[in-house]
Amino acid sequence: TSIQEAQLPSVQVRRPLKVCLCPFLPAKPLTVSSHIYILQHPAEENRVLRTVPLLTACLPRDHCSVLVGRHFPEDKYPELARVCRSPSTLLLFPGRHARKLSVGVCPDPNLAPFSLLLLDGTWRQAHNLYEGNPLLQIPQQVRLQAEECSSYVIRTQPSQTCLSTLESAACALALLEGQPHLREVLLQPLHALCSFQLQHGAQVHDSKEQLLNSGRYNKPWPRNKRKLRRLLELRY
Repeated sequence: TSIQEAQLPSVQVRRPLKVCLCPFLPAKPLTVSSHIYILQHPAEENRVLRTVPLLTACLPRDHCSVLVGRHFPEDKYPELARVCRSPSTLLLFPGRHARKLSVGVCPDPNLAPFSLLLLDGTWRQAHNLYEGNPLLQIPQQVRLQAEECSSYVIRTQPSQTCLSTLESAACALALLEGQPHLREVLLQPLHALCSFQLQHGAQVHDSKEQLLNSGRYNKPWPRNKRKLRRLLELRY
């Protein structure tokens, strides 16, 4: 499957006129040299209030590609395999061997333009995508600074420092492109989305970490030991 064929349309932000996000999108696609590749878990494709359509609406079609699936074997995705094997490709995914991506700690500029892989889904779905696809074990892993807090308050996150796909892409692109303003431009539609939803009855979602540590986590504790351990790790 060609990555180009699997791209989503450049604009998929269809909303009622009174909550239209078009005024908060760039007048024309942003000029970037990096290429974003989003590997999206199928369960994320039909969720409402997703951030990936906002990201694709901000970037040129030939610089933002989306592949939907659980498994991406090399024989079916030869272009993805080529991208993963390139020394200019980075996988934005936290892990023991992930390099911190921050001001002054960017990858070798001689490798630019970069390709940036992002995994779109819940944290568990993203982990399953990473573990279930050998191609994703090849690129250099990078991570963002832990103190970055999410503005995506209309969806529950494991912790305050867990970012949406759009927020992750915005922070990483600003660093890779050496253009700090890109972050705010890309986050504008997300801020507008959250503001509109809150004005129309949505509630601010505290993270699981906040709920646990304030004694407000009222869901049944999981019986599965692995899930229970992950939940307990969020406690101070």
